[in-house]
Amino acid sequence: MAAIGIPQDEIARTIGSGGIDPKTLRKHFREELDTAATKANAMVGGTLYNKAINGDTAAAIWWSKTRMGWKETTRQENTGEGGGPIQVEWTIVDPKNQPADS
Repeated sequence: MAAIGIPQDEIARTIGSGGIDPKTLRKHFREELDTAATKANAMVGGTLYNKAINGDTAAAIWWSKTRMGWKETTRQENTGEGGGPIQVEWTIVDPKNQPADS
């Protein structure tokens, strides 16, 4: 139960016919509580790894993104006419030479 994230208080309630005190659970099962999630992660990780190396494309993509830091990128390039540079025209306006708003 600890491996899949069940809180210790809830685990304690399920032991025996009426449950046990959470302190008793921790006293007698400290190592199991401390290592359960890591062991579960290792098992799932091993399964994912095996699927990836045996050709499961989805597993390989997930592995490469999360473990290898790969990401999907999109590159967009803007060009001017005929693939040349973009032409930019600038107009400088002098506010002193503008007519006043009426």
